Amino acid sequence: MKHSGESMSKVDTAWLRMDSASNLMAILGVWTLKPGVRHADLCRRVEERLLKYDRFRQRVHEDSSGARWVDHAVDVRQHVVREKLPRRADPQAALRDRIGELAMMPLDRARPLWQMHLVEDYEGGSALIVRIHHCLADGIALILVTLSLVDGGKPPLPRRRRAEAEDGEGWLGQTLVGPLMGLASKALDAAGEGAAKSLGMLLDPKHGAQASRQVAQLGYQVVSDALSLLLMPDDSPTRLKGKPGTQKRVAWCPPLPLDEVKEVGKALGCSINDVLLACVAGAVGQYLREQGDNVAGVEIRAMVPVNLRPPEQAWKLGNHFGLAPLVLPVGIANPVERVYEVRRRMAALKDSTQPLLAFAVLAVAGLLVKPAQEALLNLFQRKATAVMTNVPGPREQLKFLGATLQDCMFWVPQSGDIGLGVSILSYAGGVQFGVIADTLLCPDPQGIIDRFAPEFERLALITMMLPWPDEKL
Repeated sequence: MKHSGESMSKVDTAWLRMDSASNLMAILGVWTLKPGVRHADLCRRVEERLLKYDRFRQRVHEDSSGARWVDHAVDVRQHVVREKLPRRADPQAALRDRIGELAMMPLDRARPLWQMHLVEDYEGGSALIVRIHHCLADGIALILVTLSLVDGGKPPLPRRRRAEAEDGEGWLGQTLVGPLMGLASKALDAAGEGAAKSLGMLLDPKHGAQASRQVAQLGYQVVSDALSLLLMPDDSPTRLKGKPGTQKRVAWCPPLPLDEVKEVGKALGCSINDVLLACVAGAVGQYLREQGDNVAGVEIRAMVPVNLRPPEQAWKLGNHFGLAPLVLPVGIANPVERVYEVRRRMAALKDSTQPLLAFAVLAVAGLLVKPAQEALLNLFQRKATAVMTNVPGPREQLKFLGATLQDCMFWVPQSGDIGLGVSILSYAGGVQFGVIADTLLCPDPQGIIDRFAPEFERLALITMMLPWPDEKL
């Protein structure tokens, strides 16, 4: 019997099936609010705003033909629950522990795959923990959801037409999946040419690939990047890499002033992203040194999500991002040398088609049964130590149910045997780091978090001591 409902995209299906005993595919977030908010008011806001999005009113039905979104009668109070933290001298430690527990608590597959946990009394206000399965949406789309929930937020656009959903799947098959499967065969040249033509149509759907030279160059790029992905060596062995267990811990730090980060980047001729990623590499390297490890020359690979859709289409939810493998030079102790090395590596990734190819790998995985999917995704999991994402949040401080949103943080899920996730979020003039870690591989993620600010301060101090260029024209 055929089940009614809307077919789930192949990429979203891949994320749905990636849950494992060590890693659940839920995006975690926390808001701290002052003054506190009431549970009844939160339920009302969720009904008015969040349930306007189809995905938050649909459960997942899986059968031999794949996965489908099926409408479901939502009882808001099953999804928005009260949470009480144990009384401790350090309330933030109690909140961190609870978030770590929730990171390994599966969402109920009989209902829509999201839940909110409201701590009504937290440090003179409230804390709101949110769990959303990754198959619903990626981080960029969830920022839009967040902005629709706050006071004055705009409701989502009307429900998308079915033709739009089908078109979104169509270009994937023409552009990436076919060529990628072809690369698995011996016909690399033919596959490369076909990939180039299709990619040209994707980049300029009206005119297609206008010049044979551009087609050839892009074809070479696709083949080279695909081979780089396939032949990418396994990551460096460190204490952060290994077989994860079944427990998680989270940590986050006070925000760094975004203006100061911008000034350091400007002085060094680097982007804000270069500066932040260099601080991540420095913090991880310092953590490993203090654990007694020799990190001279050590590098770790982080899979970095890359957005593949225009912001105006984020309301459609779903996952539309690829993964770029960024090698972090954790063994470089000099912060200026490290930031320039990160800049060089980021520049090399900007013109790469690897994120597109990685998106295709996820789509192919969504077509396969779970054992075959796991074997395919090991391509990424064996070769990386961490998942790392950087999401731009609102520039101004927000209000929610009349309360001020003081701090917000989120944590990305890891897949397979990856045991470390690093999140960077900018909000209200600050930039914040968060870490989620498997307790067997990294028992104290706060030990990494506590090194972010000192690493930035070292970089800022050395930058101030560098000779300034002559300002005369």
